[in-house]
Formats: sequence, structure tokens, C-alpha cells
Amino acid sequence: MSLKVNEIFYSIQGESSYAGLPCVFVRLTGCNLRCSFCDTRYAYYEGKELELDEIFNRIGYYRCPLVEVTGGEPLIQEETPLLIKILLKEGYQTLVETNGSQDISIIDERCAKIIDIKCPSSGENKKNDFENFKRISNRDEIKFVIGDREDYEYAKNILELMPIEISGRNLIHFSPVTGKIDYKMLAGWILEDHLAVRLHLQLHKIIWADEQRGA
Repeated sequence: MSLKVNEIFYSIQGESSYAGLPCVFVRLTGCNLRCSFCDTRYAYYEGKELELDEIFNRIGYYRCPLVEVTGGEPLIQEETPLLIKILLKEGYQTLVETNGSQDISIIDERCAKIIDIKCPSSGENKKNDFENFKRISNRDEIKFVIGDREDYEYAKNILELMPIEISGRNLIHFSPVTGKIDYKMLAGWILEDHLAVRLHLQLHKIIWADEQRGA
């Protein structure tokens, strides 16, 4: 069995509550969305078919217990759930970052899912699958990428509509689009509205600001 892989690399986790930890990233090829601010367009098509043994050999080389499966959009490859299940079986702490348009119930519940809810400036907010709020586990996290005030108000409205067991239990991140919105401004809005969310900066873009791949 094989998957189309864009890159496998070892870096510092830059997003979610795992930010700052060393992590092996398995970036799969392909995405069903075309977000306006996408920073991984090279993953839309570029990649190589790799057998599972080769993927695990490359992951094992880095001797790191934390692995994230990302994209593109990893859930559009039908073999991804099996990859994640085997990672968990082999003892890896496993994360998957998904764009919020795919059914997350196909993923083993032991895997922490980082669900990116698309806001209007992405151009893809109509693709959000809000049925995922019924599928979420207590280890999953939700992320809103904020590019302007309209995005902020959209995200705030979603928070108000979100089931209380999720908004009161799961970590929720508001992440500014790098270069599009002032961090201090977004922080001010969050404080003004007393939102129970985390202001989340993309750590990897602060450390490796000039690098586009493998960071």
C-alpha cells in the first residue's frame, strides 16, 4: 500500500497546543481547497508514491515520538486512516491537521485532530463541514485562521453556535494570517470580547521566516 507524499521532514511543531515540540511531519500531496493565503501550494500536485515501509523508515530515522500527518489535505487520500492507525500501533503520538471540509470520523480517535475552520478571507468557508462538531473527541483542537475583522466576526459567530461541550472543553485557537493582520489588533479584539480562545502565532514562521519548505 502506498500514499503520495510531498515531503517528510523533522522540525519544531509550529501550531496547536503542541507548538514548540520537535516533530516529524508527513506532508501528503493533494488538496480539495484553494485558500487565498495557502502557504503550501507546492503540495497541491508535487509528490512521490511511497510504500508504507519507506514512509516508516524515513520517520524512524529522526527518532522522534511525535508525528503529524498534514498536507495539502491528508484525508482526501483513502489510505491515510490506515497510516495513522499504524503510527499509533507503533507507539507514535500522532496528530493530523485537516482543513475542516472532510469527515474526521474516519480517523482513529486516539489521534489528535487539528481542525481548521475556514473563514471568509480564505475563499473556502462554504466548504466547512460543521457535522464534524458531532464527531470531535476531547483531544481534538479547533483553529480559525483570521485575516481581517470579517474573519474574526465569522469565527466569533461560529463559537456562539458551537455546542457548549466543545467550546468549554476543546482548545480553540485564533491564528492571524502572517502579514495580513496585526497581532496586537487581534489580541485586542479577543480581550475586548472576553473570548475563551488562544491567540496562536505560527511559531515556525517566526523561527524560519524566509524558508518555504521543510519548516
